[in-house]
Amino acid sequence: MIPRKTHFASEITPELHGREVVVAGWVWEVRNLGRVKFVVLRDREGFVQLTFKAGRTPDGLISEASRLNKEDVIVVRGIVEASKIAKLGVEVFPLEMWVLARARALPVDLWEGTSDLPTRLRHRAADLKSPRNLAVFTTASEILRAIREVLYAHRFVEVFTPKIIATSTEGGAELFTVLYFDRVAYLAQSPQLYKEQLTASLERVFEIAPAYRAERHNTDYHLNEFISVDGEGAFMDYNDVMDLLEDVMRSIASVVASRRDRLERVGIKPTLERVEKIPRVDYDEAVDRLRALGYDVKWGDDLTVDMQKALSKYYGPLYFIINFPASLRPFYTKRIDDDQRKTESYDLILDGIEIVSGATRIHRREDLEREMRERGLDPAAFESHLSVFDWGMPPHAGFGMGFNRLLMSLLGLKNVREAVLYPRDRYRLEP
Repeated sequence: MIPRKTHFASEITPELHGREVVVAGWVWEVRNLGRVKFVVLRDREGFVQLTFKAGRTPDGLISEASRLNKEDVIVVRGIVEASKIAKLGVEVFPLEMWVLARARALPVDLWEGTSDLPTRLRHRAADLKSPRNLAVFTTASEILRAIREVLYAHRFVEVFTPKIIATSTEGGAELFTVLYFDRVAYLAQSPQLYKEQLTASLERVFEIAPAYRAERHNTDYHLNEFISVDGEGAFMDYNDVMDLLEDVMRSIASVVASRRDRLERVGIKPTLERVEKIPRVDYDEAVDRLRALGYDVKWGDDLTVDMQKALSKYYGPLYFIINFPASLRPFYTKRIDDDQRKTESYDLILDGIEIVSGATRIHRREDLEREMRERGLDPAAFESHLSVFDWGMPPHAGFGMGFNRLLMSLLGLKNVREAVLYPRDRYRLEP
């Protein structure tokens, strides 16, 4: 009977000297040095050196080790020994080995990293075996856990909202249509309206789920399907949410700092490892600063990635831009009381890329209907949403975070597709 795995690679340390363990994973490397054969086993957490030595290892095992190929799946029962010679400081001397699956040559290069991104994405399941990808996506998992923990600590409730909807959430974004029996429906580009409605009952809610945008972009930082982290809180305004996001980003930075060694071993240099107070830069100030730098930008213009990168030289890699013109924000965004041209809104910028956007929302029906009409929207099309405002809607504010962009910016990845297991963009529908 094949024994169960007892330890991941990261758990095989010199402190286990003399202990019997069972490791399992994929063959990364085989080295034949005559009377000694070394097999490097890879699993999700790292590498383990298996040492097959004549006179100590059963002859049958040495012969079997000679026939191993890269990416063969094996299980090994053996004894741990600390070693000053072994590259990893520890090795396992096998007692038994089981070969569970043989592997053919992979269509991508996991070892030297020479395959281009389109090739890697065409063969994504194979590409995800690389140590670099393993480091990226295990880090992503830890970041998501950190986000959840902060939101739970702030008394938020995790929810799940419909992804098949009857009408637009944003009132202008392009939507993917789907056939819903005999009706036309759409894939949700945001849980915005649902999370606002839920503040009237659950008060503070968050959701981590896919979102869909039928935008014909083909850039390094746009996707048509992405993971969105959304939050909304009753009796909060945009300053409260920015305070919350500072806590979230501090926790995320702590996760990245704790994994720095592993990330750097695979060539990833994190852009953020510590967060204190995040600067809050008024949109007007940002425009003035950009004009002084020679940018042709008018009040009311949206800011480009290049502009946001330029501002990073003054405000650091992580900063908020606040109080955007109403023309740049969705219809449900609250205007500033003493300056109706502008809104209680913000973007959080990391390494020049917008990773979070949010605002205080309009919570009175008559104000919301007026905004809709001014933007050419028909309130009747939103009646199921507007009716909720007749039943006691509290003041509320929230955020939407593009998780894949966040991961891209945090880890200094060149393309957001590297921050998605199976990316969907304008041209990619498989695998």
